[in-house]
Amino acid sequence: MNIILRPFELADCKSIAKHANNRLIADNLRDRFPYPYTEMDAIQFIQIVSNNHPTTEFAIDIDGEAIGSAGIVLKEDIYRQNGEIGYWLSQDYWGKGIGTWVVGELVRKAFDRFKLHRVYAEVFEKNIASARILEKNGFVKEATLKNAIIKNGKHQNVNIFSALTKGPLNNE
Repeated sequence: MNIILRPFELADCKSIAKHANNRLIADNLRDRFPYPYTEMDAIQFIQIVSNNHPTTEFAIDIDGEAIGSAGIVLKEDIYRQNGEIGYWLSQDYWGKGIGTWVVGELVRKAFDRFKLHRVYAEVFEKNIASARILEKNGFVKEATLKNAIIKNGKHQNVNIFSALTKGPLNNE
């Protein structure tokens, strides 16, 4: 299996719509990720992220097929050396180590390409698999925000995980 992170192409719309149209994926993401997920949703998403410079949103590509998405939101002003990562992966590929590889690659891009000092992710408390992926990549749980979100009409806790670059900024 050949896995890469690459910029999205409009030709990815059918594949992304197929893999994203899953209630289990949508239930662990922000409401701006629609369910059901249509080809038009995929086209709109790809058009938006394709205009971002530098590229910060990547297709998770396995053997030439886009089967998920992974990105870094670069923060600004006093948070300018921070980035929030997010990712989703087709259910067909859960439990195969792909998510762990994807997060590792995102972190490498965050520190090497974007020169960030801190990378973090917000994870719904019930999403234990995503939390485990972050921990496998050296992230540490910083906080639990109690009843911080409303998803599917219910308040939920959110855990914040972070990783810091090594070096003089971190005094390590």
